Order: sequence, then structure tokens, then C-alpha cells
Amino acid sequence: MINQRSLRLLQKLANGSKQNFRLAHGQSSSTSLKALTKHYDEVSIPVPWGHIAGKWYGPKHVRPILGMHGWQDNAGTFDTLAPLLPPHLSFLSIDAPGHGHSSWLPPGVSYHSIDYVQLVLRIMEEYNWKKVSIMAHSMSSLNGFVFASLFPDKLDMLIGLDILKPLIRSPKYIVNMLSERLSDSLKLERRLRSNSEPPAYEWDQLVERLHHGTDKSVDLEACKYLLQRNSKPSSHEPHKYYFSRDNRLKTSLFYTLSNEMVLEMASRITAPHLFIKALQAPYYEDKKYYDAALEVLRQNPNFEYHEVEGTHHVHLNEPEKVAPIINSFISKCRPL
Repeated sequence: MINQRSLRLLQKLANGSKQNFRLAHGQSSSTSLKALTKHYDEVSIPVPWGHIAGKWYGPKHVRPILGMHGWQDNAGTFDTLAPLLPPHLSFLSIDAPGHGHSSWLPPGVSYHSIDYVQLVLRIMEEYNWKKVSIMAHSMSSLNGFVFASLFPDKLDMLIGLDILKPLIRSPKYIVNMLSERLSDSLKLERRLRSNSEPPAYEWDQLVERLHHGTDKSVDLEACKYLLQRNSKPSSHEPHKYYFSRDNRLKTSLFYTLSNEMVLEMASRITAPHLFIKALQAPYYEDKKYYDAALEVLRQNPNFEYHEVEGTHHVHLNEPEKVAPIINSFISKCRPL
């Protein structure tokens, strides 16, 4: 049964959707609201530590494209894009562990990028898929790159959005960051053991914090799609809400790969591969490493590269900019 605080949260999300959401280029509010309300089914996928939550669009008998989001985002990242995808295909947008409605990892266990690669194998096993199609943003885009290189025979299509591959860091950066994150993870564990509620905010403040926390990459109008699965009503302060993802995600461990290893991985990707770069987003590493990997990837005859105007979350803010590119690519890989 939904309590009153949860009901207020749902009402706020609905009201904000009607009043604020719009697609770019003057599309009508009725069109944008239709994008928000396109039918999907909530699914729960069993894993050893609990479950993976997801939103399944389309028929259950069709193997879906697996949608995977960025760091600290959730399945809502594809809410505006999913309705624009080819109607003959299904789409399964999941919450990664610790994100959205998915189970958190057990106490004492750290989050690591490679676990998201293995998660794809777990989902394939659960649904008895021989192949997987992946559309992934940011953190998951680089994990899709890793999956494609390790399991080229299991992938029939990879669509990457804005982060191409694992990032190359200096040895000094890696050592300093590992030291910092291992120490900070213990602090966060102690806080979790105290069962204290995270800081709570008025709804508009929560939206502002998400907007600025992404360096304004997520438009104010689009924040609601992530907050639907990333906020809960405060039990102590009426009319306030808090971020409900696992705070331990802030100390996630990351790949420490050399440039030579990343280039070797790039050379092993043989599946059809589309990558879309947002031009107002940074490269997050020295661009020479990005260009070197791109040169290797272009040797795959099934690789496509496109650039679009927009921020790191252009697929969420302005899905009409990427949808035609994605749909054209899908029509080649998974036609009617």
C-alpha cells in the first residue's frame, strides 16, 4: 500500500511531467507526455545478492535491446528515448546494482566496473539468450566496450553513448585515487551501519542538486526521469526527499588498464558497433588516447561513428538528436 509521503512524491513527478517536460524543436506537450507514459512492465531479475530491477518495453517474446545507464543514474535515463526506438523490437532498461530499484551489494562489498560486465552474462543466463544487444551510456558504454572485447561471439550489436572506452589515467592518479576510495569506502560503511537517513531536500532543491551535480548535463526538465527511481520521501521531514541510491557508489573501484591493453581490446571488437559522441561533453581523458582507440575501432567494417550537438546526457535531454542515428543502425543489425 502506498503511504501518503510516497503518494506526494508520485504526484509531484506527474505534475512536473505535465508542466515542464518538452522535447526540443517545439514538439507539443501532448507528444512529450506520450513519451513519458509509453507502456512498460517493471521486471525483477534474480541475482545472488538480491535482484536487478528494470523497465521492459515491448513484447516479452522478442529478445530486447539491453539498456544500461551511467554512473549514479538509473533506468530512467532512457525514458525519453525508448518510445522513439523501432516498435518491432523490445527494450529492457535496467538499474545497475546499487542504483534505482535494484538491490544494493552486501555490506563489506565494493562496487567495481568489471562487475557490470559480468552482470550482462548473468542476465543472458537468466533469460537464456545466446546473443545480447546492448545500448549503453557513459559508465555502461565503456563497460559495453569491455564486454564486446571479451565476449565478441555473444554480442550482435553495441550502441555506445558518449564514453568510448575505459579511461587512461596516469600511475600517480590511479594510486592516489585507489588510496582515497578505499579509505572513504570504510567511512561510508560506518555511516550505513548507523541506519541514518541521508540529507533531505525540498523537491525543487533536489532537482537543482541533481542538475548541478551532473555539471548541468541533465536539463532541469529532464531530472524527473532520474529522480523517479533515485529519490524517496523523508521519514523525518515531511515534504522533503532524499537521494536513495547506494552512497557507496561514490567510492566505486575502476579499471586501471594501460593504453596498450585498451587498444588490444578495441582490436577484438568485431560486432556491429555504433558510437555517438556529444560535442558539448568532455572526453574525460587526454584526447590522444580516445583518438588512438577510435583509429583501431575504425578497422572494424561494422563500426559507425557519429557526433551530435548536446551534453553528456543528450540522449535524455534531446532524444530526437540521436534516435534517427540509432534507428538506422538498428535496422541494419536487427531488421524486421
